[in-house]
Amino acid sequence: MLVSNRESEFSKVLNTGDVLVVAFGAMIGWGWVVSSGQWITSGGVLGTVLGFIIGGIMIYFVGLCYAELTTAMPKCGGEHVFSYKAFGSIGAYICTWSIILSYIGVVCYEAVSFPTILQYVFPKIARGYLYSVGGFDIYFTWLLIAIGMALLILFLNIIGMKKAARFQKILTCVIAAVGIALVAGAAYSGNVNNLQNQLLVGDTNGEIIQNIAKVAIMTPFFLFGFDVIPQAAEEINVPLKKLGKMMILSIIMAVSFYVLVVLAVGYVMNAGQIKTSMSSATGLVTADAMGVAFNNANMAKVLIIGGLCGIVTSWNSFLIGGSRALYSMSVSYMLPRKFAVLHKKYNTPVNSLLLIGALSVISPFFGRSMLVWIVDAGNFACCFAYCIVSLSFIVLRRKEADMRRPYKVKHYKFVGIVAVIMSGTMSAMYIIPETNCTLVWQEWIIVGGWILLGIIMAYISKKKYGDKFANLIE
Repeated sequence: MLVSNRESEFSKVLNTGDVLVVAFGAMIGWGWVVSSGQWITSGGVLGTVLGFIIGGIMIYFVGLCYAELTTAMPKCGGEHVFSYKAFGSIGAYICTWSIILSYIGVVCYEAVSFPTILQYVFPKIARGYLYSVGGFDIYFTWLLIAIGMALLILFLNIIGMKKAARFQKILTCVIAAVGIALVAGAAYSGNVNNLQNQLLVGDTNGEIIQNIAKVAIMTPFFLFGFDVIPQAAEEINVPLKKLGKMMILSIIMAVSFYVLVVLAVGYVMNAGQIKTSMSSATGLVTADAMGVAFNNANMAKVLIIGGLCGIVTSWNSFLIGGSRALYSMSVSYMLPRKFAVLHKKYNTPVNSLLLIGALSVISPFFGRSMLVWIVDAGNFACCFAYCIVSLSFIVLRRKEADMRRPYKVKHYKFVGIVAVIMSGTMSAMYIIPETNCTLVWQEWIIVGGWILLGIIMAYISKKKYGDKFANLIE
């Protein structure tokens, strides 16, 4: 029978709070600590706030498509099921293979980011120089920390989704506490005069609008991650209509978090202080703002710890999403069936987790240069998958008009068209020359290699499984 109608093999262990922290944690990574200065100097404090609101609205429309489709087809794999229902086997393969590249890219990058950022808190932590890759020095202790954290997150996911969610909840609470402390400290010790000359950037209305647009285009890249929820839909014990609302709420929470951080930084640091912070050795403007807010340099390290938690929550969420996407392709005979194996005791997709976990263990050995390329290639793949999902949303409203939709979006044509245009535009930015996001040749090799690997895997699976391939038949 069709997978969309099959009986789930997963245990429903995630409650409302778990859903929120998994989605919110995926969207709140390290960017709010390291990029706030860049945002403010590009668009101004008010301009950045407006940019995030505009970018959040764009992601909101994509989120609406996801919310309706997830509640209508709450099966493991998310995009895999949506695109299959709308476009058949080819569309499902392309969409899911794309999103897997995105998830793997984030997991590998976070494995490198964690020990790197930890050095800001403990500068002498790097010991035992080994070699350099692209100008990035690799140390024995640095590798040990990265591998240890990778194994810990992998272990937590193998022994159960609920345990991984609890881990996520603890770290998300730390992020929230640090964020609240920053906002409260800035409100108490900040000065409205600090906002002078940095509310907006530009001498003319045209320049101001252009700079706000630059921030708006960039912000969706910091809001990816809510889509991990559809991947784990079979493990969620929440009424379907409420689940749709939770996905939208997670987007609103993430946008609000970024907006409050930007306002706090601009309120407590003037333009000169932000410029000085950006030119410092670390360039961590948000951390410096925390220190200024409390007049204590050690508070900057407290905020960095919150950023470290953001790295881990994003890492954990995308490991969840990537493993479920691999599982969904395998259970559909699109990939070798070994990735559809569930752990006998913990009921988790153990082989899929082990594969992505192994990549997260290996990735630190290559340093940061290559991983930046992987993340950029993965972001392109994610935008492309979003576009396919948005098109699926429109197609299924016509093709499957009678489908039960617990969370039904109003004005679906308008919502779907905006979502397609938004995600399609973001995808195009990676292809069109001379945009801030244009893929470099190394990233094109990764994208091309991933496409070639997908074709090879499809050929092997088709030859091995015959008519079962890509039919979502179990």
